[in-house]
Amino acid sequence: QVRLVESGGGLVQAGGSLRLSCAASGRTFSIYKMGWFRQAPGKEREFVAAFSWGGGSRYTYYTDSVKGRFTISGDNAKDTVYLQMNSLKPEDTADYYCAAALTSRQVTLIRGYDYWGQGTQVTVSS
Repeated sequence: QVRLVESGGGLVQAGGSLRLSCAASGRTFSIYKMGWFRQAPGKEREFVAAFSWGGGSRYTYYTDSVKGRFTISGDNAKDTVYLQMNSLKPEDTADYYCAAALTSRQVTLIRGYDYWGQGTQVTVSS
């Protein structure tokens, strides 16, 4: 089992920045990828960013709407992942969820992840 706990959400004005953190515990050695998803009120949960390990390399992925503004990072011990969010927009307002998976496949899909955190709320005011 892997447990994920997010932190760092809050209220920020448009154009501001926030850094989300996700602490993983348990069988973190079994993790092949970690990612962030978000769910705005009345909308479906969507992929934001992820990175995966494979062949000694690490790969990063972003949804188009956050490229150039958000940066995902983490440590090789696979116990912490961050999401640095810059130039925030009101449309970034959502609950943000950290996720981890036992495989490297289906990076952008909800079904590609096995473990989820409880979420942290991000509100961007205009």
